[in-house]
Amino acid sequence: MRYSWFPWKWIVKKLARRHGFLDPVSLLAQMQRFAQPSEVGEPVELLRAGMIFHARGLMNVRAIQHNLDWIWPYWVQRQFDPSDESFLPRAFSFSHVNLTHRNWTAVGMPDCAVLPIVDPRGLVTPYYDGWSHDAWLVTEEGPLLVPARLMEVEQELKLDPTPRVVTRCIGPGCELVSETWLEWENGEPVCRTAVRATSAGRAWLCLGIRPYNPEGVNFIHDCARVEDRHGVIVNRKQRVLFDKAPQRLVFSRYHDGDAAAHLFDAAETEKIRCDVGMATACALFPLTADKPLETLVSVPLGQDQDFVKGDGYPNAPDGGWKAELQPVCRLRVPDGGISFLHDAAVRTMILHAPHDVYPGPYTYKRFWFRDAAFLIHGLCCLGLFRQAERALDRFHSRQTPLGYFLSQEGEWDSNGEALWIYRRFGELSGETAKADWVKAVRSGGHWIGRKRLSADGEDPHAGLLPAGFSAEHLGPNDFYFWDDFWAVGGLRAGAALLRDAGDGKTADAFLAEADDLLACVERAVAQSRPFKRRGSIPAAPGRRMDAGAVGSMVVDYPLRLWEPGEPRVLATARWLMEHSSFEGAFFQDMIHSGKNAYLTLHLAQVFLRAGERETAWKLVRTVAEMASPTGQWPEAVHPRTGGGCMGDGQHAWAAVEWLLMIRSLFLREEEGVLILASGIPDEWLRPGAVLEYGPAPTPHGPVTITIRVEERTARVSWHGRWRGGPPEIRVIRRDGGVLTAEKGADFLTLDLPPTGEAGKQP
Repeated sequence: MRYSWFPWKWIVKKLARRHGFLDPVSLLAQMQRFAQPSEVGEPVELLRAGMIFHARGLMNVRAIQHNLDWIWPYWVQRQFDPSDESFLPRAFSFSHVNLTHRNWTAVGMPDCAVLPIVDPRGLVTPYYDGWSHDAWLVTEEGPLLVPARLMEVEQELKLDPTPRVVTRCIGPGCELVSETWLEWENGEPVCRTAVRATSAGRAWLCLGIRPYNPEGVNFIHDCARVEDRHGVIVNRKQRVLFDKAPQRLVFSRYHDGDAAAHLFDAAETEKIRCDVGMATACALFPLTADKPLETLVSVPLGQDQDFVKGDGYPNAPDGGWKAELQPVCRLRVPDGGISFLHDAAVRTMILHAPHDVYPGPYTYKRFWFRDAAFLIHGLCCLGLFRQAERALDRFHSRQTPLGYFLSQEGEWDSNGEALWIYRRFGELSGETAKADWVKAVRSGGHWIGRKRLSADGEDPHAGLLPAGFSAEHLGPNDFYFWDDFWAVGGLRAGAALLRDAGDGKTADAFLAEADDLLACVERAVAQSRPFKRRGSIPAAPGRRMDAGAVGSMVVDYPLRLWEPGEPRVLATARWLMEHSSFEGAFFQDMIHSGKNAYLTLHLAQVFLRAGERETAWKLVRTVAEMASPTGQWPEAVHPRTGGGCMGDGQHAWAAVEWLLMIRSLFLREEEGVLILASGIPDEWLRPGAVLEYGPAPTPHGPVTITIRVEERTARVSWHGRWRGGPPEIRVIRRDGGVLTAEKGADFLTLDLPPTGEAGKQP
């Protein structure tokens, strides 16, 4: 039965006006006028995620501001403190969400999708989007040491033998150290937290079960002690276990206040029920003065839905990390901070590729083709082909019968990204594409051709892909060049893959389609006002220059569709650094409203490819300084607090861009040529220094690069396991000149600046 005749809009208008609301139909229509007409106003997936995000924000409104005597997580303590620079007035805010300290670090095991997170003050959230547990030192007079209320703590990420987040807090005559990791026990993952407490006077270690996480409220309706008192059962099924029985175990309902306020005056009970969902529990362990107390908190995660899915988990807990890291490309440089960030990013990549690839452990623990293309590229460049192949094997299941690679409706970049990364995997691994990959590429390329607008007419967007939501941070729906450049790159990559598979006819058709689309893009760029005024590329036809123009840089990095140093690209990159940057980093004004690590690195790649090594290195240094103490970057960094203000608090896309940037310092590819050492900073070229990178996969085979520094020279050598003979190899001199290796050579020598000029800190 069809209902198109039914006057739904009239009824909605009538009901809204009758109850004193704005007319939602007219309001929606007015809002859509800010964007170009398109098939999809906004992806349903984003609307759903936004609704969930702000639903918690609404709960935060009800729970937090009326109960500021509770012990809340670090972001709340800072954001609700009027004396703090993180303070945000609440006034007419629709919801209260974490906009100042979106930082956390995941712990986990290879091939396991279960990722507990730890916030900047040691708050542990074992289950995905779940409740948390915390540790404090208290006395009978009140709190002695509460990490969430401290301005300064020491936190670090230990990498071996398994990633562990260590948080050390110091108070008056006391200290609290927690260490959190994931391990396997009896066939299921278990989140462990070892706590060590000391106090000069009599005190208690308090382990609290909290109805919140780094995003805000998360309901606890039921708490009960286990039979032997060695733990608590949360929500009737999730266990928090202690290695020793606490002396006191206190529960509290919401209307009775925080259990932390009733540690010594509340009667102990066996269990509690809170209809509001804000139950709290506190386990108390007495400390002897000046004698350390150590205890272990264990949370078995067999109830975690990611574990229940049973997809790609190891059979044994032993040796997981050692075996996983064995093939990985390694870095050796005379800079411990850069090395740590590289090694931490490697772990981040492995943790976020358990089967699909995810751009984050919490807020972004879901799939986008856009993020997946970059993440899988990083896996390939590290030599982690097993994980990359596993993720690529899932692509075609998300492809519609018409060939659209669908993760979010209205985003037209996905097909180009999928085709490009299919081909890039084959280039770097040397493997032939699987039959179902070839079929998916053929269908995906044809979809691009059908999706394009007609090239006839005078419209500036003629021949381009339709207006769409594209990368969310570029602005409202528009005819984004980002989508078109990805389509061109994807078609060219798909053509190469199909030619290798024996389908030359379709390959020729894809190349012709790519050339025609690129010609339409170049025509649209040439007609744009920004190009006519300053030679730069806007985000879309008809757009003025704004921060969204950063998306147009994809033509240079990573697609390399134009030559290095293309004036249009450099004009755009320089405009962005002049008009959309803050404290030396790219500042994304739209949506992110923060300093952006991975987009800053995109610009660094553009400048490095153009031969502007010093400019690129300054951006790399800036991004390094934006990292958290555990070596992580949120999606965007708050310009005042230095904490995360957008997206996931551990952004895997930022981590992979760091890895790809470090690779480019040592090794870049240009049309069959390997370019070595083009980004090595002078400060690393100190006499006696040895730099090494590899084995790095390339289209010609894996190669290891070694740089040995003497007093006035640096010997750049390479060892490759070439497929089909060695490629042309060039080494970039310090003055920007080029040295080309003779056929069969395995090293070149660079002259260095006089002593005193090399090795300076920028």
